Amino acid sequence: MDMTYTVYGAAGSGSVPVEAALTLIGAPFEVVEAVTWEGEAERNKVAAVNPMRQIPALVTPEGETLTESAAILIWLAEQHPEAALGPEPCDPRRGQFLRWMTFIPAAIYSMYWVRDEPSRLGGDDPAAQATIRARTAERIAECWARMESQITPDRFLLGPELTVLDLYVAVASRWTPHRARFHEVAPRMGEVVRRVDALAELRAFWPRRFPFEGNYEG
Repeated sequence: MDMTYTVYGAAGSGSVPVEAALTLIGAPFEVVEAVTWEGEAERNKVAAVNPMRQIPALVTPEGETLTESAAILIWLAEQHPEAALGPEPCDPRRGQFLRWMTFIPAAIYSMYWVRDEPSRLGGDDPAAQATIRARTAERIAECWARMESQITPDRFLLGPELTVLDLYVAVASRWTPHRARFHEVAPRMGEVVRRVDALAELRAFWPRRFPFEGNYEG
């Protein structure tokens, strides 16, 4: 059986932590580039595997489709325990791992559905759209600050060992309101994401899938 995974994703998107996890696992994978925010043709690339026409979507070597970045990351960590990218059920870190892996999409990732296309809620009113963008950026920063206040990082967020949670935060923290604001409201977590940025195993990966430049660095 071909053991290659297929990732439907795009550079700088929510597929990047999934691609990073597969890179660290050492599993073969291919990427179907689908920049879904650029129009119907791009969204249609994903339609066959995800009726929501959203990325990321993962097709396993067995042909099963998984969607939702947090679910994919947790599943990969469980399927590849040799990579040690997530605490096992008996691990005392497991509860907090699941808590924060769920918090990010529920409290932070969800904001981008609104702010990326503010007309979804603000209609055609430019003032309403501007207000939505400003308020969602502040809400995202507030959520990072709340997470910072309830977590005590070691070398990585849950201890001395890297998990997929670190990959998730390292990518999501680059999106609006960008890394400068993230470091302001979550300085201890900021030190962790810098370590993730600097991982030797991902040295060639980051420049290809989410280059350190402009608002994304730091």
